[in-house]
Parts: sequence; C-alpha cells; structure tokens
Amino acid sequence: MEAKEISQAVIGRLPRYFRYLGELKDQGVERISSQELSELMQVTASQIRQDFNNFGGFGQQGYGYNVKYLYDEIGKILGLDQTHNFVIIGAGNLGRALGNYLNFERRGFLFRGIFDQNPALVGMDVRGVKVRPMEELETFIRENQIDIAVLTIPKTGAVGVADRLVQNGIKAIWNFAHVDLRVPEGIQVENVHLSDSLMKLSYNLSRYGKEQKSN
Repeated sequence: MEAKEISQAVIGRLPRYFRYLGELKDQGVERISSQELSELMQVTASQIRQDFNNFGGFGQQGYGYNVKYLYDEIGKILGLDQTHNFVIIGAGNLGRALGNYLNFERRGFLFRGIFDQNPALVGMDVRGVKVRPMEELETFIRENQIDIAVLTIPKTGAVGVADRLVQNGIKAIWNFAHVDLRVPEGIQVENVHLSDSLMKLSYNLSRYGKEQKSN
C-alpha cells in the first residue's frame, strides 16, 4: 500500500504536540481528551483529531487519549525512537550555544563534533567537545557515522560546506546560514532564518499597534 502523504502543516505541529504531551506525562496525567488538549494548546479539538487521524487516530471516542502512549507514538513518527549523531559547523556564539544545549540528548540527538576554520577557535572546549579544524571534517564524518550537520556559518561559505557534507554522507542539514541551500534529492534541509522570524514578529507587533490605535 502506498504511504499516505502527510502535509508539512501537520508535520510542523507534531513537535508541539510532543512537547505538551511530555509535560503532561511528567505531571502524571494519564488520559486527556481532544477538548482538554485543545484548551491547553490553543488549537481546535477538530484540528487535533484531524491531525491524529493522519496516523490512525490513537484514541477512542468518549475515552480520550492515553498520554504516555500518544507521546511515545508521536515520538516514533518524529523518528525520536532512534539516535542521530550530529556535528556543528561554525564555533561562533550560535554554534557554541547550540553545542551547550542539553535537551538535544534527551531527544536522541547526540553532539559529536564542532568545526571551525578560525585557528583561534580550534581547541576550544564546548561541553567536553573540542573545536576541530575544517580539514578534519570529512574524516570525522565518515569515522563517526554522522548523519546530521548544523550550519552556523556566514552564507558566503555555506553552499560550499554543504556540498562537502553531502559528498561525505550527511543526510540532513539544519541550516542557520542566511541562504536557502539547494541539495540533491533525498537530502533533508531545514532552513532557519532568525531574521525572518524577527521580521514576522515586527509585522505582528506593528499590526497590533495599529489595531489598538483604531479602537
């Protein structure tokens, strides 16, 4: 049977469901209805049911959802029942901040290496991991079964580095460089443009201000 195509909008909501369910599980909540989850997340109950129905539903009408089961199942859908080794390219402020973020390990993302072309940064310790020179990148990827790379470098070098990563077996790139990467089919890229998010916030702030003035 051909796999059902799931929209990116639905996929984009799964991590938020996972986060809320994890908090409920930690609080000892065993069952929750779509309406109760709706009130917590500010997503309509019908939207929640539609999203979950893409994957089989998970619940029983009138009985709600088992929180731990739903949390575990969404984790499997997100691939969090597996571990992923990742490296960071760029040991500047953002790269080091990501390397120091402990929650990655809780989700199965294992920080294995960090690289930079600046000799002044090579040898610096980031949570027990030494910054390595870029010359060691290819060998390190192959020898340590790295499947994800995080790019926190200027856009001028990002395209070339991305090509090197793909050629050496990287299957996914989390890209913070201010350029949209074009990679071969089958390579997964998540582009994160921090300034885009800030401009969206600015737009909403401006619109809210105008609405307040008109009232």
